[in-house]
Amino acid sequence: MSHSHSHENTVPRPALWLVFGLVAASLALTSAVTLGLADREAVPSVHRDAAGVEHVNTRSLAFRDREDGSVLVTDADSGATVAVLQGEADGAGFVRGVMRGLARDRRMRGIGAAPPFELILWSDGAISLTDSATGREIELGGFGPDNRAAFAQFLERTSA
Repeated sequence: MSHSHSHENTVPRPALWLVFGLVAASLALTSAVTLGLADREAVPSVHRDAAGVEHVNTRSLAFRDREDGSVLVTDADSGATVAVLQGEADGAGFVRGVMRGLARDRRMRGIGAAPPFELILWSDGAISLTDSATGREIELGGFGPDNRAAFAQFLERTSA
């Protein structure tokens, strides 16, 4: 009993060419933006400058890991405790994840934990977190309202 089967490509040739074209177009557009040949339309700071969006509230924050696994959030200017984050509830896991990524970036550049982070509320309602040591800026609204609120509470709270 012989079984014959075909190893012929079952994907139609025009579909393969379309996929190839899509990949090539994506690479070309990405390269154009990277090389400065095309404008970066989705840069929040550029958009804010063009729209005249201003700071409404700014707070300098320091984040310190504690021995019990919690994270102490303090006002970098006054030293006052803003919050103590434990576990994953109420956005604590998101805050810890964001700060872990920023701390990793600092370690890779040989920067310690001393420089503060700037939490900024903009007049258009956006909230951003800027690492004053590296210049890295994270737009917190892109992570959803619950995660945005996890950081927004630090603008409002003065003690934990």
